[in-house]
Amino acid sequence: MCSIVEEIKVLITDDHPIVRNGIKQILNDCSDINVVCDVSNGHELLNELKNITVDVILLDISMPGRNGLSYIKEIKNIKPEVAVLMLSIYSEEQYALRSLKLGASGYLTKSSTPDELITAIRRVAKGKKYITTILAEKIAMDVGNVHDKPAHNLLSDRELEVMCMLANGKSNSDIATELSLSPKTISTYRERILEKMDLKSTAEIIRYAIKESLVD
Repeated sequence: MCSIVEEIKVLITDDHPIVRNGIKQILNDCSDINVVCDVSNGHELLNELKNITVDVILLDISMPGRNGLSYIKEIKNIKPEVAVLMLSIYSEEQYALRSLKLGASGYLTKSSTPDELITAIRRVAKGKKYITTILAEKIAMDVGNVHDKPAHNLLSDRELEVMCMLANGKSNSDIATELSLSPKTISTYRERILEKMDLKSTAEIIRYAIKESLVD
């Protein structure tokens, strides 16, 4: 049963209508949480954010075009006080630490229970971080354990984004269009990715991304 406290205004960003509707149904049972808006991509998110008051943004990582991670800094530039809670199909090992470093307040997988989601929203709305037990253990294990970190941790946020788009079968020109960059710039990113990760081709990038569960 949800207790009555000061209302928390939430914005949901996910490209699947059924996911957005499911989350709204969960949150509508809480008298202290109000879903003020739901959008299907980051572009819509940034447009809405300029016109509404919101406390917490639920942000999916895997969306068409740019991934959710690439929007965190822009969200913070528009409204620094807003808490960003990542909600993703990917495990904490893949993106949680990177999300937190970029400015997110917490990270949940979509396999989490409704109670976990509600608890996380309430916590980040108070200006605190929400970290699952699994992620806390991961952080503890990573301290001083540099050599065992996956190769994609060597990539910048933009390089990781480009790598995932390449792994999803997109061409340099497609990626350039979606990211508003030149094909030459994307080609440069690809070469950096191959060099940093000691890979030799896009096919190897795809195999690596699948192996590490970085793509659907």
